[in-house]
Amino acid sequence: MRFPRLGIEQHPASHLERWLSMAGGGLGIALVLALAAWLAPPGAEPLVVASMGASAVLVFAVPHGALSQPWPVLGGHLVSAAVGVSIAQWIADPLLAGPLAVGLAILAMHYARCIHPPGGATALAAVIGGAAVRDLGYGFLLVPVLVNLLALLAVGVLFNYSFRWRRYPAALVAAGPATAAEPPALDRDDLAYALRQIGSFIDVSDEDLLRIYALASRHADEQGLAAADIQPGRCYSNGRFGPEWSVRCVVDAADTADNDLLIYRAVAGAGASRSRRETGTVSRAELARWARYEVVRDETTWRPVPRTADSGAESAA
Repeated sequence: MRFPRLGIEQHPASHLERWLSMAGGGLGIALVLALAAWLAPPGAEPLVVASMGASAVLVFAVPHGALSQPWPVLGGHLVSAAVGVSIAQWIADPLLAGPLAVGLAILAMHYARCIHPPGGATALAAVIGGAAVRDLGYGFLLVPVLVNLLALLAVGVLFNYSFRWRRYPAALVAAGPATAAEPPALDRDDLAYALRQIGSFIDVSDEDLLRIYALASRHADEQGLAAADIQPGRCYSNGRFGPEWSVRCVVDAADTADNDLLIYRAVAGAGASRSRRETGTVSRAELARWARYEVVRDETTWRPVPRTADSGAESAA
């Protein structure tokens, strides 16, 4: 008998990844508890540690997630704590202050770009924490909240740095190899394989990745150039990043009956020669498939030329 799957199906993390998440979370909370016992006033420790436990799940189980990065963790808790303390000073009834504090904390995190779900627990703790938290006032943001956050983030950086594929924050993860010049069509099995190779847990489903890929492909097709858009005397870029980026300028049209062959010169990026005198020939349709958009030289950079409705109508004609 097969049991139905509950929730959204995610790609499975490796056993090593699961055990590392456990070890990192345990170490982080051990330090948080030690600091809470040393610095936090009696009665405030359990409430603050509870929200730190939720943050530990994100930092160590989903180290590359958007909600797990240092600014959401740090800003989310501090902003929410400030909101909670403010509400607690103005509204005594916890049945009213609690929902208001959590709701306003979510709003504040949105505007501060530091959405972090455990921050809602910190805002609520400031309201229902009793006299121990209320007496601290805005000092609650420093001790124990900020102290515990710094401890948790320090363990997150140091512990995860030992493992190349899960370094924290996400900016420390080494960039992978350059993508192929012409990426093939992908299906769900391809995306699932790629997720397994990454190793660490990523908070996105296979269906979401397929939807993102389909939308990006559709946008690329709509923004692409038609063969009629490619004209001598203009420059075009493939729009890629890193070493694959290139700019080709169409020098002239080859002397053929249909005028389909173009003479181009790579003037920047991949394929550009030092002398810039080497040229190549390519059909107008092939260059249109290669090009992402027309560009013009703007002092020291190449700037894309905005496409207008008139140019699109000319291409269609």
